[in-house]
Amino acid sequence: MSEVSIIKPVYQQISIDLANRIASGEFAVGTKIHGRSTLAGKYNVSPETIRRAVILLEDMDIVEVMQGSGIMVKSKEAAFKFIEKFKSTDSITSVKKEIQRILNEKKKLDEELFINANKLFDFSERFKNSNPFAPIEIEIPQNSKLINKTIGEVNFWQNTGATIIGIRRGKSLILSPGPYATFVEGDIYIMIGEESSYERVTIFLNE
Repeated sequence: MSEVSIIKPVYQQISIDLANRIASGEFAVGTKIHGRSTLAGKYNVSPETIRRAVILLEDMDIVEVMQGSGIMVKSKEAAFKFIEKFKSTDSITSVKKEIQRILNEKKKLDEELFINANKLFDFSERFKNSNPFAPIEIEIPQNSKLINKTIGEVNFWQNTGATIIGIRRGKSLILSPGPYATFVEGDIYIMIGEESSYERVTIFLNE
């Protein structure tokens, strides 16, 4: 999913630009800004767009519109506050966009995990009779000596000859668990190993 850019309305962009010019001292407090028609020409927009931009500045007490006298700069401090307000809004927008990007990535990873899990199970079913390393699925029994111990701690591969490639825990699937994964009662372990490994695993879990 491509990122969607959020573009401010033109009148808002103009109001921010004018506020920046006031804050920088280009338009000093107590002086007049160009008339609406002149501003419309400079920004290449309609007089209505300029009117909306000026109203926004007036509402923030940055300028004062005086009938017959034009647009008067009222407050440099208010211009600074106005600029900071939009910086904060932009920051919030950026955070929201980043959260959405992460959620999209998570969804993509979840879909890939689901696809590969299905491939794993399909592979196990189709090749269990021809693969020299037969797939094994065993549930951790109640009171097994392995419960609450890690794969590495019990030297699982050394004792059974089977390699653990996945764990089904409830509705979750853990692929390629490392040596620190803990045995939990009821978990279903998916392994591969030689035919003799199944018996060795069963004995190891239950002895």
